[in-house]
Amino acid sequence: MTPSSCDTFVALPPSSEGQRVIFGKNSDRPCDEVQEVVYFPSKDYSPGEKVECTYIEIEQAAHTHAVVLSRPAWLWGAEMGANEHQVCIGNEAVWGRESTDAEEALLGMDLVRLALERADSAEKALNVIVELLEKYGQGGNCMEDECTFTYHNSFLICDRTEAWVLETSGKFWAAERVESGYRNISNQYSITTKIDKEHPGMREYAREQGWWDSNVAFNFAEVYSFLTTARIEAAGGRYCEGRRLLEKSNGHITAEAMMDILRDKESGINMEGMFMTTGSMVSVLPKNPSLPGVHYFTATPDPERSIFKPFIFVADIKPLNQTCSPCFGEDDPVKKKPRFQNKPNRKHPLFRKHEVVAAIIDSTREKGQRIMQNMQELEKQKMAEMENYLTTGVEDSTLLVHLFSNTVAEEMKVYSKA
Repeated sequence: MTPSSCDTFVALPPSSEGQRVIFGKNSDRPCDEVQEVVYFPSKDYSPGEKVECTYIEIEQAAHTHAVVLSRPAWLWGAEMGANEHQVCIGNEAVWGRESTDAEEALLGMDLVRLALERADSAEKALNVIVELLEKYGQGGNCMEDECTFTYHNSFLICDRTEAWVLETSGKFWAAERVESGYRNISNQYSITTKIDKEHPGMREYAREQGWWDSNVAFNFAEVYSFLTTARIEAAGGRYCEGRRLLEKSNGHITAEAMMDILRDKESGINMEGMFMTTGSMVSVLPKNPSLPGVHYFTATPDPERSIFKPFIFVADIKPLNQTCSPCFGEDDPVKKKPRFQNKPNRKHPLFRKHEVVAAIIDSTREKGQRIMQNMQELEKQKMAEMENYLTTGVEDSTLLVHLFSNTVAEEMKVYSKA
């Protein structure tokens, strides 16, 4: 499997417009994989309870926060998501000198969900991930297939006030704090000499392996990567393209600007082919805690041909049925050993509708353009409505209980007219 990954972005003032933090991520996965958007309310648990993640069972927290997640439908964790405290996380696959582990442990995607469920700030989410990494490790097949596809993980974590980049190599890790400006991550290590937190044994391990001469400055990317940072930049990969697109809008980065970056195909950020962009997310987090965060998800492949639909955390949100894939319980081939002996149909209702319309857009120019125009008008209308909440706050939260689901219903009406 050719190493392919995703792209995650964050912009803080003064790079973002207004006093807002803007988060964005494309999830690039196998082209036949379904990505669902699901909501789980907060919950309290009794001492000694366990939680079954994708492959292993671990101790459950006493309390989990409400979360909205975009995730490959076959697993427990998530590629990206947010919680009720406006913490957002996206993860990337990374490869380096340390070998990846096929032994089943926590997936990077499990760590995304666990951190969102257990932390009310970006820094606390980072702490949750590294503590779980130390206790349980990371490993296991990251694809719904018999062929083994494994990787280490990097994470971009943000809240209303700051962001953290966390990059891991086995149990070792380094973290960089971002308090202003913009930052992005892709499928290469990107932390160099600015290290604000780290595994206590990270440097000594690198020295023992002969990767680092302690007489020179420690550069995490250079020490733990296959390639030096300079060579990554010279290659003109997605990391550099993402940084270029952020710089292009620097000082004026909005949700719309972030969506444009995620939709950019020329840069490779909106990926096509055997690995493609199967889901996308953009979040807007006002620095003012009295204002709501707005989280937009596509729940469908290719953001250029998808609608970003808004979600706001309020009380009494019901399951997001139209973007929730079928559940196969203990009969799921992922749960049985040997795993992945077959693939059930995991398409959710919105995915099925979108699949048909995407084919029409590709094959019928005039009709396709009309559908695209209607999709763009719906997205623009919803974003204008969300701007009111982002500016003045939420007076009646009952109006937002079905916000995401109602927008999905409107999207499906657009598709039905096609």
